Amino acid sequence: MTTIHHDPLAGTKYGRLIVNGRSDPRPGQVMPEASTVTSLRQRNRSLLLKQIILRQETTRAELAHLTGLSAASAANIVAELIDEGLVEERGNRSSQGGRPITVVGPRADRAITIGIDVGERGVAAEVFDLSMTRVDREFRGGQIEESPDLIAADIRAAIDALRDRNGDRWGDLIGIGLGLPGIVETDLVGTQTLYAQSLGWPALDVVDLCSAVDVPVFAENGAKLQARVEHWFGNARDCDHALVAMLGRGVGLGIITAGEVATGSRSAAGEWGHTTLMLDGEPCRCGNRGCVEAYLGADAIVHRWRDTGAQPSGSGWTALTSLIEAADAGDPAAADLTAHVIDELGAALGSLVNLFNPERVLIGGWVGGRLIEAYRDELEAAIVAHALPRPGSQFTLHPTHFAGDAVAAGAGLLPLEALIVSGWSTAG
Repeated sequence: MTTIHHDPLAGTKYGRLIVNGRSDPRPGQVMPEASTVTSLRQRNRSLLLKQIILRQETTRAELAHLTGLSAASAANIVAELIDEGLVEERGNRSSQGGRPITVVGPRADRAITIGIDVGERGVAAEVFDLSMTRVDREFRGGQIEESPDLIAADIRAAIDALRDRNGDRWGDLIGIGLGLPGIVETDLVGTQTLYAQSLGWPALDVVDLCSAVDVPVFAENGAKLQARVEHWFGNARDCDHALVAMLGRGVGLGIITAGEVATGSRSAAGEWGHTTLMLDGEPCRCGNRGCVEAYLGADAIVHRWRDTGAQPSGSGWTALTSLIEAADAGDPAAADLTAHVIDELGAALGSLVNLFNPERVLIGGWVGGRLIEAYRDELEAAIVAHALPRPGSQFTLHPTHFAGDAVAAGAGLLPLEALIVSGWSTAG
């Protein structure tokens, strides 16, 4: 297996290429900043290709305007991308009194990526084309909490099933992205390790989760990937400062600041679910007490409802839906609990609004999506109430666009970003 990803330690927008868990040059050698080893032309090419994929359909003149390049430079780079088969012309737009303007877009059939949403109970693997349209999907697991070995087996089985159904396109696969439930740390020589303390897993080399494949493999925390895909194509698009919360069984956060998803020094930024909401509060799966996740994770919410004497059928989505329906029907215990949950979520997000001063706050994950669907106005009021008046007046609240597909779609972006930055081209 070949693993390639971009080193968040590099300190530049474009990162550093890591191959098979090792950076180039070899450990111990001094590596110049990416800006000195990446040609200006390659960076301009990356800017244009990203804009073409983001816009889906655009013109050479629009690309020159968006990137600040000259019209001639933009036209020359677009011609190169067309020659490589990554971009295609898609007819013309009418112009005001002049010649028709040629429209360009990504050549969707030129490459595919796989994005895999890895959870504690199984995986959802999705195939995307170059325009980030989903081509196929495969689920494995989903019933019980699984060990890392079983998760790795699920990943292999899902990839095998996708390969069997998409054999005619498999040669166009440029990489696999993994969205993982925990901290995905990249060390100084490029080795990636997953720390999923809340799941009780030992530290895992990412390579061990996705072995025996002959394409590059990339990994990142699932909440960061949700933020990434929302920033590219979703409700945080064209927004330089946003918070993208993910609430499911776990609780996570992606922070978009100055147009980039924040990583921190070792990619642990955004572990909001394990910040303290209540001193000496409820025990959390991470081993601490009073964490946001211990109150706002799915299991915590359902457990609190059962403590009132309620007996919801099922668990997870079914139980949460039953809680909201009971509150809407006037059940006092359910109404009181949902009010507490909204206020607690408002307090947790209000603190983040004070810290990061976002333009937008997005709430996603299957728990978050259900809450914002039912209580959007109440949530916004709670966030404002727990924030300072000025930053509390400067954000808008939104659901995420991608809902249940967010992590897989964000993971599918990882190989695509490498293609954009590093100038890979697919075979054929």
